[in-house]
Amino acid sequence: MITIDPQSAVPPFEQVRSGLAQRINDHSLAVGTKLPTVRKLAADLGLAANTVARAYRELEEAGLVETRGRAGTFVGAAGDRTLERARDAAAAYATAIHKLGVAPELALDIVRAALRQPGAAE
Repeated sequence: MITIDPQSAVPPFEQVRSGLAQRINDHSLAVGTKLPTVRKLAADLGLAANTVARAYRELEEAGLVETRGRAGTFVGAAGDRTLERARDAAAAYATAIHKLGVAPELALDIVRAALRQPGAAE
């Protein structure tokens, strides 16, 4: 499903969260797909259960997954709106940059630098 790079500066929970988010957003995990249990995924990845639980919580807060009690965790329909929310955030950023008088190339450099930071998506 996803792999963890133990040498990465990105914390393991963020690697799990971003790996699953990417698969949800590119539709390789379809709406309604049941995710492995926290314990199963943690065991498969060689991580602590709390690490995977944190990733699942953050995905749920973002609306990408939904937990249905004992039935498990599933890819949620809200994931279909992620790109729309990203476009809205980009538009708000562009508006702020224009108001600040920052050159477009510098604004893009700022975004690229922010995206390279560990945990940038938190």
